[in-house]
Amino acid sequence: MNCILCKKGTAMRGKWHWIGLIALATALPAHAQLAPTLPSLPLSPGPVLDRVGQDLERVTGNVAQRLEDIRQTAAAQLVRDNPDRIALDPDGFPARAGEVTVDDPDGALIEKAMAKGYRVIAREDVLGVGFVRLSVPRGRSLGQAIRELRKLGGKDVSADQLHMPSGAVPGRPAPPAPGNGPMVGVIDGGVGGAALASGFASGAPRANDHGTAVASLIAGAGTVRGGLPGARIASADVYGSDPAGGNATAIARAIGWMVQNRVSVVTISLVGPPNPVLGKVIAAAQARGTVIVAAVGNNGPAAPPAYPASYPGVVAVTGIDGRGRVLIESGRATHLDYAAPGADMLAMASNGRTMRVRGTSFAAPFVAATIARFYSAPDSPGLRAAMARVDSQARDAGSRGPDRLYGRGVLCEACRTPAQ
Repeated sequence: MNCILCKKGTAMRGKWHWIGLIALATALPAHAQLAPTLPSLPLSPGPVLDRVGQDLERVTGNVAQRLEDIRQTAAAQLVRDNPDRIALDPDGFPARAGEVTVDDPDGALIEKAMAKGYRVIAREDVLGVGFVRLSVPRGRSLGQAIRELRKLGGKDVSADQLHMPSGAVPGRPAPPAPGNGPMVGVIDGGVGGAALASGFASGAPRANDHGTAVASLIAGAGTVRGGLPGARIASADVYGSDPAGGNATAIARAIGWMVQNRVSVVTISLVGPPNPVLGKVIAAAQARGTVIVAAVGNNGPAAPPAYPASYPGVVAVTGIDGRGRVLIESGRATHLDYAAPGADMLAMASNGRTMRVRGTSFAAPFVAATIARFYSAPDSPGLRAAMARVDSQARDAGSRGPDRLYGRGVLCEACRTPAQ
């Protein structure tokens, strides 16, 4: 079969990239068999290549739709489990219940809103981006509140959407190894053993499995090697014990804290929908020389573009397996910068034990570590040269030059601690 494929040349590379991903489709959370029965090979390769290509496209389309169905089901379950804390926004994304944000409102708008029964929860300013959080009057949905406030003159009115981890860990990770190298920021759950830590949700900071695993892949932990051994971790816990943690305003405040502490590279392995306040805070951080790295998520290519990875200037990262293939569950962003190991690898669990991890969550820290190696302090004029050095480290994969599967190339392949 490999010889037959060789006859088609490099033009088939993108389509045949998916062949090795069929096996994973059967392991997705579904009882139905997602992989088709592939045809046997006849003597003439042309017709079979066309047939197999069609079958593979159908498989990946089915998998993508299944992943999107799972995402929507999970969002609905969150609401059922936490009806007083979580609600769906007008686009079906989970958000903080009974609360909306208005970007840079004037006094007249606030007075009109209060006359309609809204109340000010907090007025905030993050890196010069001002916004107000308003409680929604009882009996009104988030969608109704957003439409009403826009009619009153609100320009950027949105729900405070939740952002979900883009990878899973089966155990409780050990803290990253301490060091005295560059500071790398992790906005996630709390990180055990972080050099610098703060909380942006009720009950925070406290060590969280996902956040600590991400950090261990930056600095290393036990027998697991990181992308930048000796790095120090700045941990911003946006979850704590709050069921509605990971919201956009918490992430925005966490970014502001990173900038105040002069953290040059910040990784965010969380995904959610676009949010005007968060987008403006990220732009303000970038203007101060902070690099934001984000995972594209694991909801599949049928899901909406992932944020914060899709904001302009954010370094968007996808994951590859041990054979260099993009993970079939990888989500998408409006752009893609790099790929990095995200499967068939180990992270450190409790009691010195290692565990397998999988997801774009675990690719993003490798990219953040690579950037921090060349960009250890926020310095906008020096960023271009630093990123040129990062690009020089990237292995071109897929089609020649930047492409939609691997971005500008694969980084930190040797950083993976292989799973046996």
